[in-house]
Amino acid sequence: MRGMASFLDALRYRGIRDERVLQAMASLDRRRFVPPEQAANADFDAALPIGHEQTISQPFVVALMTEALALRGDERVLEIGTGSGYQTAVLSALAREVYSIEIVPELHARARAVLVDELGLQNVHLRRGDGYAGWPEAAPFDAIILTAAPERIPTPLIEQLAIGGRMIAPVGAQDGEQELVLVRRIAEDDVVVEKILGVRFVPMTRENLAQ
Repeated sequence: MRGMASFLDALRYRGIRDERVLQAMASLDRRRFVPPEQAANADFDAALPIGHEQTISQPFVVALMTEALALRGDERVLEIGTGSGYQTAVLSALAREVYSIEIVPELHARARAVLVDELGLQNVHLRRGDGYAGWPEAAPFDAIILTAAPERIPTPLIEQLAIGGRMIAPVGAQDGEQELVLVRRIAEDDVVVEKILGVRFVPMTRENLAQ
């Protein structure tokens, strides 16, 4: 990426303090995760289209959401919405295991090609499917991250979050206000929700809306 020092300085200026997050992002070339026609824009702190009505989040939002999970290296993380694979790659540098689900077949295949075939990441597990149900056979997870916005957090995801775990997610209607929220599960039937800031994410989609 252009001017790595300035890239990191820009994130620090906006409030990112976790050096592990900053270094993980500094180690990745964002151009690898965007379509060729967007390569010239990959260095900018902006969301970019990746096809199929989906986007790659702006680096600041990736850093903010990742930092909120407070990863230390031994966690098992669930990501709902692999998308370009950029957020997945950041998580893989910070956690022990990353489980990521993508509903769009073409994006799943492209992310697998980058994350597994090109980067050779050994701690990333990818699945093509509906993220509402999570990945129950691999639960519980120390951290969960949603990269698309449901109108409300799916109950199965809360149930798959370990006691003491954290979940970061954009929540809200597609055409209304959305909030980035941090969910802490402090007991079996007790969660604490903290609103972080207003955001605009693509909506979380389902394979079977009747479910």
